[in-house]
Amino acid sequence: MNQVALVGRITKDPDLRRLGEGRMATSFTIAINRKFKNANGQVEADFVSCVVWGKLAANVVKYCGKGSLIGVGGRLQSRSYDRDDGKRVYLTEVVADEVRFIALKNSEEHTQKGTGDQRATTQNNIPQGFVLPTEEVEGLPIV
Repeated sequence: MNQVALVGRITKDPDLRRLGEGRMATSFTIAINRKFKNANGQVEADFVSCVVWGKLAANVVKYCGKGSLIGVGGRLQSRSYDRDDGKRVYLTEVVADEVRFIALKNSEEHTQKGTGDQRATTQNNIPQGFVLPTEEVEGLPIV
């Protein structure tokens, strides 16, 4: 069995890559806080690489940005490649087939449309500065 379910915040804005034959993909890293504090009393985080394909990748790029809280479901995949200097690099990443948008970072586009801070402050369960999509789009999971 190879199943992964994670909840964390995106560490930087994802970029959409258009590959041959019309395929789309995006890669991003999510930060997941640990439940305990270190010896200095600080909460540490794990950083997990994720990749998403197809229409879901386009929706992640469109609706998510740095700081967005998302849930990712998928499988672990390991791969390797050789760098230019001849060293082999090994990667383990989550290949996501499901992404849940929990709280999306307030973008300039949403603020200009008047849906940003207004919606965030009227819904107590969404932190200030975060918004949720207002319409349901095919292939876009909304929680």
